[in-house]
Amino acid sequence: GKTLQIFNFEMKSRMKAHTMNEDVVFWRWISVNTVALVTETAVYHWSMEGDSLPEKMFDRHATLNGCQIINYRVDPAMKWLLLVGIAAQQNRVVGAMQLYSTERKVSQPIEGHAAAFTSMKVGENQQPSTLFSFAVRNASGGKLHIIEVGSPAQGNQPFQKKAVDVFFPPEAQNDFPVAMQISEKHGLIYLITKYGYVHMYDTETGTCIYMNRISSDTIFVTVPHDSTGGIIGVNRKGQVLSVSMDSENIIPYITNVLQNPDLALKISVRCNLGGAEDLFVRKFTNLFNQGNFSEAAKVAANAPKGILRTPQTIQKFQQVPTQPGSTPPLLQYFGILLEQGQLNKFESLELCRPVLQQGRKQLLEKWLKEEKLECSEELGDLVKQVDPTMALSVYLRANVPHKVVQCFAETGQYQKIVLYSKKVNYQPDYIFLLRGIMRMNPEQGTQFAKLLVEDEEPLAELNLVVDVFMEANMVQQCTSFLLDALKNNRESEGALQTRLLEMNLMSAPQVADAILGKHMFTHFDQAHVAQLCENAGLLQRALELYTDIYDIKRAVVHTHMLNPEWLVTYFGSLSVEDSMECLKAMLQANLRQNLQVCVQIATKYHEQLSTEALIELFEGFKCFEGLFYFLASIVNFSQDAEVHFKYIQAACKTGQIKEVERICRESNCYNAESVKNFLKDAKLTDQLPLIIVCDRFDFVHDLVLYLYRNNLQKYIEIYVQKVNPGRLPVVVGGLLDVDCGEDIIKGLIMSVRGQFDTNELVAEVEKRNRLKLLLPWLEARIHDGSTESATHNALAKIYIDSNNNPERFLRENQYYDSLVVGKYCEKRDPHLACVSYERGLCDEELIKVCNENSLFKSEARYLVKRREPDLWATVLTEENEYRRQLIDQVVQTALSETQDADDVSVTVKAFMTANLPNELIELLEKIVLDNSVFSDHRNLQNLLILTAIKADRSRVMEYINRLDNYDAPDIANIAITNELYEEAFAIFKKFEVNTSAIQVLIENVQNLDRAYEFAERCNEPSVWSLLAKAQLDALLIKEAIDSYIKAEDPSTYMDVVDAAGKSGNYEDLVRYLQMARKNARDPYVETELVYAYAKTNRLAELEEFISGPNHAQIQQVGDRCYDDKLYEAAKLLYNNVSNFARLASTLVHLGEYQAAVDGARKANSTRTWKEVCFACIDGQEFRLAQMCGLHIVVHADELEELINYYQDRGYFEELMTLLEAALGLERAHMGMFTELAILYSKYKPSKMREHLELFWSRVNIPKVLRAAEQAHLWPELVFLYDKYEEFDNAILTMMAHPVESWRESMFKDIITKVANIELYYKSLQFYLDFKPMLLNDLLVVLTPRLDHTRAVNYFMKVKHLHLVKPYLRSVQNNNNKTVNEALNNVLIEEEDYNGLRTSIDAYDNLDNVALAQKLEKHELLEFRRIAAYLYKGNNRWTQSVELCKKDKLFKDAMQYTSESRKQELAESLIAWFLENDYFECFGSCLFVCYDLLRPDVILELSWRHNILDYTMPFLIQVMREYITKVDKLAISEEERKVVEEAAPDTQPIVFDKQLMITSGPGMGMAPAPQPPQQMMGGGMGTGMMMNMPPQPPFGAGYGGGFNSM
Repeated sequence: GKTLQIFNFEMKSRMKAHTMNEDVVFWRWISVNTVALVTETAVYHWSMEGDSLPEKMFDRHATLNGCQIINYRVDPAMKWLLLVGIAAQQNRVVGAMQLYSTERKVSQPIEGHAAAFTSMKVGENQQPSTLFSFAVRNASGGKLHIIEVGSPAQGNQPFQKKAVDVFFPPEAQNDFPVAMQISEKHGLIYLITKYGYVHMYDTETGTCIYMNRISSDTIFVTVPHDSTGGIIGVNRKGQVLSVSMDSENIIPYITNVLQNPDLALKISVRCNLGGAEDLFVRKFTNLFNQGNFSEAAKVAANAPKGILRTPQTIQKFQQVPTQPGSTPPLLQYFGILLEQGQLNKFESLELCRPVLQQGRKQLLEKWLKEEKLECSEELGDLVKQVDPTMALSVYLRANVPHKVVQCFAETGQYQKIVLYSKKVNYQPDYIFLLRGIMRMNPEQGTQFAKLLVEDEEPLAELNLVVDVFMEANMVQQCTSFLLDALKNNRESEGALQTRLLEMNLMSAPQVADAILGKHMFTHFDQAHVAQLCENAGLLQRALELYTDIYDIKRAVVHTHMLNPEWLVTYFGSLSVEDSMECLKAMLQANLRQNLQVCVQIATKYHEQLSTEALIELFEGFKCFEGLFYFLASIVNFSQDAEVHFKYIQAACKTGQIKEVERICRESNCYNAESVKNFLKDAKLTDQLPLIIVCDRFDFVHDLVLYLYRNNLQKYIEIYVQKVNPGRLPVVVGGLLDVDCGEDIIKGLIMSVRGQFDTNELVAEVEKRNRLKLLLPWLEARIHDGSTESATHNALAKIYIDSNNNPERFLRENQYYDSLVVGKYCEKRDPHLACVSYERGLCDEELIKVCNENSLFKSEARYLVKRREPDLWATVLTEENEYRRQLIDQVVQTALSETQDADDVSVTVKAFMTANLPNELIELLEKIVLDNSVFSDHRNLQNLLILTAIKADRSRVMEYINRLDNYDAPDIANIAITNELYEEAFAIFKKFEVNTSAIQVLIENVQNLDRAYEFAERCNEPSVWSLLAKAQLDALLIKEAIDSYIKAEDPSTYMDVVDAAGKSGNYEDLVRYLQMARKNARDPYVETELVYAYAKTNRLAELEEFISGPNHAQIQQVGDRCYDDKLYEAAKLLYNNVSNFARLASTLVHLGEYQAAVDGARKANSTRTWKEVCFACIDGQEFRLAQMCGLHIVVHADELEELINYYQDRGYFEELMTLLEAALGLERAHMGMFTELAILYSKYKPSKMREHLELFWSRVNIPKVLRAAEQAHLWPELVFLYDKYEEFDNAILTMMAHPVESWRESMFKDIITKVANIELYYKSLQFYLDFKPMLLNDLLVVLTPRLDHTRAVNYFMKVKHLHLVKPYLRSVQNNNNKTVNEALNNVLIEEEDYNGLRTSIDAYDNLDNVALAQKLEKHELLEFRRIAAYLYKGNNRWTQSVELCKKDKLFKDAMQYTSESRKQELAESLIAWFLENDYFECFGSCLFVCYDLLRPDVILELSWRHNILDYTMPFLIQVMREYITKVDKLAISEEERKVVEEAAPDTQPIVFDKQLMITSGPGMGMAPAPQPPQQMMGGGMGTGMMMNMPPQPPFGAGYGGGFNSM
């Protein structure tokens, strides 16, 4: 295509679009924002940036013309571009490539199939080289070329070009490369071929490392897989394949299999892979022994995984003497390491030590910035002696928290302590730090304390922090701290919240007020704090906290001390009952002072407190002013009638008349009757509120009566003149009801002219029969030019009643309402009503009046002149009982009088619409036949005939003959529609329309004889054609053909052929077709003529016809003859058109098999081969059938049908012979191999295994699996499962059928590949049952995959642990508890105490106590000794020693007692020895447990048992120790006194600026007490360590006694 569009899937929008001048034949993305486009002539790059268009890069080379483009590659810098294409030439696929340089703008054609670019460092080059590799297979073989493109980078050695052979197996002679990918991670080339082979080469050396076939189908696309350093590809089956290097085994493979140690070393260094350790160690040792230290250093530095970067290597280089004038080997080694990356811990220490000694600190800073050193605590300690800040950096990198915190404290960076500790999850003693900081700098101490509580969980206990603040009386700082610490408002911090508020209420109430105002805390003791607030004068806060109503009432009455807005809001938190109680208390305490706020409260919460209760409250205190202001605030929003009424009452009582007037006017909620009565009784000086109420709620009549009777007539005038003039009619009616004088009423009407509804006024007056009262006023309004219809209506009514020439007024006046006046006249004078209705076009009313008063003549005239179809439809309906009278008047009077054609037309249409045909005929005869103006009117004549057709058919023929000016064709067609065929025929005949006339005879009268006579009389070709068509439809074939020949009409030859064919009248058809061929050489005619020759067996004429020029469809005729089994004719026809496929089928039917095979070979059609093959099979011509079958089986879709055809007829051997012969075909496919395997499984099982071993990769394994399973061929089934990688099923089959299918090597190989681990354990049971002696071999294979706990439990359950003892020993290195205990049980049963002791020492994951308890009761001494050993290991010293004493294992008892470090146990053992007179053991125990025994106790026991000789060495040693300690103390005291006398007393008592965390014992603080072990061991003086034996005399005296026990 030429139109390109790029879409963004994530944004679901189109990014760019472009239309090329030529089709794009290939495209691909070459970077994240650039796509390459290849056309037939050039290559373009299209960037996604901006609005850029595709940029032409280069023109395609001539060598790529006609090639299919399969790839396009660019190097990483996009300086080299490569286009790859393939083409078929000389029975092989030739590859053509075009390499283009963007810098030099030149191209080079190259022969090749696949290529790739990569950038990598080669050898010792410092800069990467751009390498280009391509593979080609030509007639001479396959080659892989690796070259460097472009000039080498500065300082780089040029890359030596590599060209290596690419091996292609003999069975892949037509194979060629299709894809190449280079792994930048490993520097390996992956070459993929068409047949699915993968070749792996080393990029630097070009060595082939590995080759194998990974897919039986072509892999059509590959891409690099960055995570594995391999490739991913997709084959034609849709399988996704991943190929990558096995980093664990590649180096051993290259070393041992390829025997290429140099390549192994290179790849190991390049990819940092293990497996070549021995090679590197050997090479390093050789170089070092040869004195080539620089190369040895490179080997050590480059060795993968740092196998040679050890302290031993550094020590070796340190021991080498430095030659004068040369760089020391150690520095060479370190230099190489620094160039490559980071030094490890030992290397960093050894490098930094001499650098710091030389004072070159800047080097260390540089290396740290470049991350060349591995930081450690030891390195930090080393640097701290020179630069504490740099040491801090080292400690941070090394993650040594306690040293980092120490450095932060020493440098005063307190804030960073918390941040760092949280970051590394370290917990220092924050309280100790805080106390020290607070003493030195309270401000920083406060900041530090805040840092401790920034998080959700505080870093230190808050109570302790508060105590630190209060110790210094820092209330303000403590408040600031607690506000931060308690911001989360936890329930557990309630006591601290109370403490915070309490300290501020006592010292700074305003601060406490601010805290409470922010509502930060909710868990403090509210009652206690509220009391403190009231005492401090914070009544608002006290009210917020009080919950007892008595406390609230006590405080709330002091409103002058409270913010009114807050107080109003506060009432919202009280209950309804409490709120009412408080309001009563406030009004009782001081009504004047508290009234305003009470009104505000009532206004805001009236819905909750209920308006009725509040009104009752204010009325109870007779506070109408408060009630007025309260209701004034809610009345505008309330819908409660009582509220509005009470508000009106309160306004009246407080003199707020204007407000009464406003609410009466605007409110819709009050009870009008109650308000009206109240206002009447109130006797207000201003009656305007009452007037408003009566006006709004239609109490005007009562108002007029009230005002007139109370002599307040001026308010009546005010009402109708100023308040509501529109109410004048009602006022006039009221005044008439009270017999008010007419002059007063007239004057009142004249004063309010034109501002009221005249209709209403007329109705009010007319209702009281006083209409003439308005005559002067009406005439005055008309004189003033009023056009109001109501005025003219009233005047018309007065004229009608007074008979003052009313008809003239009704015809001439334009302004009255015809409907109103007509209605008024109906009973008085119907004629006047008709005049009024006619003037106003009041159709329904006029018709009704005319009908009721029999005015049909007037009605008829009106209807004819009105010309309204809807009105006609109304009066002509059947429901109109006066219709007949009306129609008579229309026919006799109305239409006779009119000369207007439109009047006649509308009237006629109305009669037609009303479906009154007889009346319409009557009407039309009156118009048309009586010599009227409209007698010759065409439409009226048409209408008269049509109406007669519809209503009275007996008159139709008369009208047809009498009338001449009508539409004959249309009338005739309508007559035919109404089955008046003779009348229609008469019309056509009268007007000489012969074709239509014969059509009537044929189609309607259906008399072919009359039609034939009519045709002979007319003798017109068109008439003969119509007659022939009718005869043909009547199946009068011969007569029809004669008529067609007379008409010489071949136009319906298809119908004639069809009819003749159905009747088999081919002889007459030949005559007709010959006539038709003379008139028109139509292909259809000639085709049917050929077929007619065949049907009449005129083979000679047929052969002569088809051999001459013709337009016949010979193929089509041949097929029809074939279908009709006219095989001889078909043979002639197929031979004529060279249709060998159908000719072969025809020959088959004629029994000519050999000729049929020859025809099929010429046709070369699968369908033909099948047909001939099946015919040969049926004729048992198996040789010919096989020849045909070989052309069928290569089509996979046809194979199944062919096989079924053979099998259904029992020809199994012939079928297998056919498939065996077909396997050697070039187009052999998987279905053939699969079906042959299935046939072998059914009919020749002995040959199936051989077939599968040869062709397993080419069969459909799932299908063959089912066949093998049905045939019970278990070995073959296992073989297929293995190849199909269904290892689980393979194992299950071998276990289910071991005799036939189990093979040890195969079973062990497959069991490691199963997915269901349950099969591991089923296989164990299988081996126990089937091959128990080979069980350990299976376990060796399964060891890495087994759950050893489950396996051992299983063997314990089946009681076969002894059988798997080798397995238990092999897996014991996992230190699994179950394995350990199982093996130990086996060793106990075998009484192998040495093995048991070794197992216990090596693997400690077991229940030691349970084992000890088990062994404690064993009959063998050595096992009981192990029990004591186990008790000792679990710190059960007493049980261990007791067991040793029981078995007289004195040496073990003394050793365990010494290890226990328990004084009481040692003294107990000593006492036991003495009780049992084991004096030598006593003396030995003094030696072994020397540091656990108290001298006074030993001296007492010796004296009591008279064995001082045994004790004397012990006492001598004790005396020597104490003397040494006393001497040291005396010397230390003297030195201290000398220092105190010499030093001036300038030091502070505690410390200056140094924190306690960093001050040592000599800084004024007592040294921390040493732990017990230190006091016993390290605290005895110089040369006395823990467990150190006594001096030689003491030891010499005990040697013999201990050994003699």
